[in-house]
Amino acid sequence: EPSPDRIQAPCPYSGWCGGCQWQQIRYDRQLIFKKEHVEECLSHIASLKAVAVRDTIPSENIFAYRNKMEFSFSDRRWFLPHELDRRNAEGGVALGLHVPGTYNKVIDIDACLLQAEEGNRILRDIKQFVKNSGIPVYNLKTHEGVWRFIALRHSSALDEWMINIVTSREIPDVARELAGHLVRKHPRITSVINNISRRKAAVATGEREIVIRGNSCIADRIGSFTFQISANSFFQTNSAGAKKLYQTVMDYADFKGHETVLDLYSGTGTIAVFLASRVRHVTGIEISESAVRDARTNCKINRIENCRFICGDIREKLGEITRKPDILIIDPPRAGMHKDVLTRVLEIAPETIVYVSCNPATMARDVGRMTHAYKIVEIQPVDMFPHTYHIEAVVKLVRSAEGRMKK
Repeated sequence: EPSPDRIQAPCPYSGWCGGCQWQQIRYDRQLIFKKEHVEECLSHIASLKAVAVRDTIPSENIFAYRNKMEFSFSDRRWFLPHELDRRNAEGGVALGLHVPGTYNKVIDIDACLLQAEEGNRILRDIKQFVKNSGIPVYNLKTHEGVWRFIALRHSSALDEWMINIVTSREIPDVARELAGHLVRKHPRITSVINNISRRKAAVATGEREIVIRGNSCIADRIGSFTFQISANSFFQTNSAGAKKLYQTVMDYADFKGHETVLDLYSGTGTIAVFLASRVRHVTGIEISESAVRDARTNCKINRIENCRFICGDIREKLGEITRKPDILIIDPPRAGMHKDVLTRVLEIAPETIVYVSCNPATMARDVGRMTHAYKIVEIQPVDMFPHTYHIEAVVKLVRSAEGRMKK
């Protein structure tokens, strides 16, 4: 008998595509599962059982919430069972998403429910153009062919689109033709970029970037702030969810207005921009040069003058921080903090740490290593990725009496 929490998934690719895993589960139950996942990681990885984990903050939208989607080309389409009788007629070219756990099985996607409908129309038009272009699609095993990836970015605030075409070599005439074709059919497209990637790794970024049409960046808003986003910059893929996430960061930091803040893994400066008006000064450290450039630009766009950004490896740059910050913000990648960074954080010993996690397992590992000097006050899960098992979480830590004695 089916579980009462099971529903009919609205997507025809559900169960096969790696984009979603939980469309068949009621959304209210997804939120419970995500909270439990955070609790289980704390218990099993860090042996922390008496931690206050709040109910998951839901996403404002559970479909069409993503502002960026990446689709892969393949010259060997992976057919779903009900498509097998059409495989000879439709050929092998695919533009879509991967079967979970595979690098070379691509499902041909006509529409993804996680992006805006206009994105699906753009996707279908690109696919048809490529099929008619006479230029071969990239083969993931032989590494021959040209068309590799398509990345679609959407600014929901401005209703503008950026199209990033990733190819293995330059195809200037065809790329310009595709850009013109797309802009004529979809006038909300303001930027068409061509990234050239000769690497064998299946990553939708290139070593070189060419602006084919329009601007090199797209602008979007989170709350009242405007951000400039380049083709390969990291930016939270759920803009409405990001506002809730950053509001939680500010709530946990509990700024009084006089604080100095150190923002590790500061990216394009989104957190720094959000909290700048509430504090005296923010210093961000980020290894990506392009992200630091975007962060500085984002401060100028929003008329913020009390932020500075240091570009470099956090393990090295933390040694240059001579003044102890009042509050430390940590927003690491999925791999979490390097052990050398964690050691330096404990040496700096700020009174309050706010840790922003996109991976409960590495979050549990990292905060577990700090509990001899810090107390976990509370953890707030925030759902940025409905219908997937992914969950963001914000942790508030304050120095304990034991931590002060050791210092």
